[in-house]
Amino acid sequence: MSGIPSVDLSDFLSGDEKRKEKFINEIGSAFEEIGFVALSGHFLSETLVTNLYEEIKNFFHLPQEVKDSYEIEGIGGQRGYTSFGKEHAKGRKEGDLKEFWHFGQYVENDAKLAAEYPANVTVSELSNFNEVGKETYKMLEKTAQYVLRALALHLDLEETYFDEWIKNGNSILRPIHYPPISSEPKNAVRAAAHGDINLITLLMGAHGKGLQVQNHEGEWVDAIAQPDQLMINVGDMLSRLTNNKLKSTIHQVVNPPKELWGTSRYSVPFFMHPVGEMSLNCLEHCIDEDNPKQFEDITAGEFLHERLIELGLIKK
Repeated sequence: MSGIPSVDLSDFLSGDEKRKEKFINEIGSAFEEIGFVALSGHFLSETLVTNLYEEIKNFFHLPQEVKDSYEIEGIGGQRGYTSFGKEHAKGRKEGDLKEFWHFGQYVENDAKLAAEYPANVTVSELSNFNEVGKETYKMLEKTAQYVLRALALHLDLEETYFDEWIKNGNSILRPIHYPPISSEPKNAVRAAAHGDINLITLLMGAHGKGLQVQNHEGEWVDAIAQPDQLMINVGDMLSRLTNNKLKSTIHQVVNPPKELWGTSRYSVPFFMHPVGEMSLNCLEHCIDEDNPKQFEDITAGEFLHERLIELGLIKK
């Protein structure tokens, strides 16, 4: 695992207090030290994963003019298609070498949020695309809920502390296609070094080389999961909330060696966001003389808006 610890969610769900405590300690320590874990025992079935990859490959193989018809102006790329090279990392001008799709929240029993979030976009050419996307979204959201319960206990919070904030949260499922590279990229990589905005990210598709994580010594470490594992990392929102006790680690997706330029790469991150009203003010018991308060008070919604401007996805 090249320095990325592995954990098994079934320990937390087992009903055995010792196994539950083992999981809490393992994931808590990993997120304090490197900010990443490889997680098995999640709620995605092998069949669902196979179906999802089939559907996203079908979408990205559609003619460009068809894909472009699903790029919705004025919503900062929050739903539907975002074309190749449009997003860039904070502080960079070069666009990342990727195109992607966004599935968003399926709001239940909250008319205000249903009106506030952009609607999901239906791909009429592919009869199963949206259904498979929705099921994947729900299973990753469920997995993330239990990971956050374990982290709440690690942080000496009530186990369900995050539940009310993530229900109907502004989470995003992002199937990404990194197309074959046809010529020498000019100072551009598939995904430039960045930290994630959200609470936690659950990543499908980190099974081959490409994803790299920066450790405390500034070294880039390959992050490679087993086929049945998700790679999970801390985002900036959770780092702010915990006054950097849990680390949002810089990571990147590097270009493959030249002999593999002709190949596509697919990955599917799920960005777990809370509702916009959630306070990201540093938890009082994460502040002390050795670790003074590092971040200004802000809500999740305000922080997200700031970051989307920095990424070039929305204008000031």
